[in-house]
Amino acid sequence: MALPYLAPILLLTVSNIFMTFAWYGHLKFMNKPLLLVILASWSIAFIEYCFAVPANRYGHAVYSAAELKTMQEVITLSVFAVFSVYYLGEQLTINHAIGFALICLGAFFIFKGPLG
Repeated sequence: MALPYLAPILLLTVSNIFMTFAWYGHLKFMNKPLLLVILASWSIAFIEYCFAVPANRYGHAVYSAAELKTMQEVITLSVFAVFSVYYLGEQLTINHAIGFALICLGAFFIFKGPLG
């Protein structure tokens, strides 16, 4: 059954959407007091943990900790790329694409297993 393999991916994706807003969403509200955005970000991060902890707990039944962490990093970069373009209005450059491709190549080797 695919659910044990897919559930961590889906939970980590939702988790990373919340965490990206917690960490970077306040950048559109630079006129708000820092304490207010810290409290708002902390509140959003709590929701993120409600998805991240089960993702890792369930995921560890079918993935190693290194695979889960690698998966989380690739998801984080994917979510952040979309967020930075559509929410912050920033552009991604060829350097970003190359860097992301290299990280994905690293993830490939994490999941590939022993070489040779």
